[in-house]
Formats: sequence, structure tokens, C-alpha cells
Amino acid sequence: MITKVEGFILSEVNYGETSKVINVLTKEYGLVGMMCRGVKSMKSRLRALTLRFTYGFFYIYKKEGKLSILKDVDVIDGLQHIHSNIVLLGYLNYLSDLTYQVYKECESDQIFPLFLEVVKKMNQGLSPVILTNILEIKYLDFLGVSLNLDSCIRCGRTDAILTIDADSGGYLCKNCIKNEKIVSLKTVKMIRMYYYVDVKSISSLHISDEVSKDIDDFLTKYYDRFTGIYLKSKEFIGKLEKL
Repeated sequence: MITKVEGFILSEVNYGETSKVINVLTKEYGLVGMMCRGVKSMKSRLRALTLRFTYGFFYIYKKEGKLSILKDVDVIDGLQHIHSNIVLLGYLNYLSDLTYQVYKECESDQIFPLFLEVVKKMNQGLSPVILTNILEIKYLDFLGVSLNLDSCIRCGRTDAILTIDADSGGYLCKNCIKNEKIVSLKTVKMIRMYYYVDVKSISSLHISDEVSKDIDDFLTKYYDRFTGIYLKSKEFIGKLEKL
């Protein structure tokens, strides 16, 4: 019996000369490995439909505990805007790598719709930096290292918050700050907004470059300090931005 699933190809691995295995994050079953026989052949109709970052309906012979067998694919959205921009592809590459790692840590059915909404907004032209940071913040819950965005990480005070520090793990009030960098009050507020915002409701993003950089720097350090996830695709983004 063929099963239809909605999904997004996060990664692929070659299998022999003409076949490959794709790892598809699906709405219905989470992460599903699919054997794609003969798709690397120039004559295969599925060659272009099984490339990484394909978002579509996948028709498979579902096998529990084993690789499912791919039979066909219907593309839902070709994500043309992203595919026409090497910088956006760099961000999508990182987000796909990150999502794969996050799902392996916590097999939550909330990850697929969250990831997909961010990809859709990026394809609509919204800031890839801000969208990436929003997803990074929301993923911290699934990784078990959530930010405390309600009080000072050291004393628990809820007022007079002065900055946010990655090494400390969150907010610091004016009484607890030592030699940590002081960021703007706007940065402190925007990090909280990133966590609580419904991605689907976002129609525009207008944040200063300074605030955006402060948040991105904080999250890069926080991930390095607390998640154990290191991805070369994150470094690649930085190189692309400098081109």
C-alpha cells in the first residue's frame, strides 16, 4: 500500500552508482529515510524531484524500522526565490542541518511546521538572518537548554535587566553584571519577542543591523556553550555574507 506524506528533504546520502537515500522530515511521521532507486540516472524522472531542499508530497511504501521505498513525488513549492540566491541557499543549508540535529534530540511533531513556516517566510523575501535567529531561539526548547527570559539568571530579579550574556545563560540585572558586554535595551526586548512570536503571523521584519548582529552573536555563542551542536554550514553563512 502506497502512503502519501508531506515532507521536506533535509539531507541525502549516495547509495551505489544510481541510487540514494533521502532523509525527509514529514508532517505525518517525523524523520523518514527513503530509498530512491535509480534516481541518479540521467533518464530518471525523479532525478530532479529528489534533490535536497525539495518540499512536496512523497508517495512511499512505508516500512517501520526500515528504509521506506520512494515511488513518486509531487512538488508543493519550488522555493524559487531561495534557489536563485546563493546566500539564501546557505541559510537553508544551515537550517536543514540544524533541524536534522534538533529532531534527532527531540522527536517532536512541532518541529516540522515550525521549520516549514520559517522556510516559507524566507522564500517570501523576509530577512534570513532574523528568521534563522527566531528558529534558533525556538529550537532551544527542544534541545532542553531554554533561555530564561523572565528574570536575571543570577538573582531572579525581574526588573532592571541590563543585558543578556551567552556565557551566563541569559539576562543579567544591573546588580549582577560584572564585566559582561552591555547590549541595547532593544536587543534585550527583541530576543524575548523572537521567542514568543508566531512565525506564521510575521508579514515584515524591520530591525536595525546593530540589534540583529547582537542577537546573532549571542545565539552563536549560546549554541556553542550549551547545545553541543557544531555545524560547518553555520560558518559558511558568515563567509557568504562577506562576499
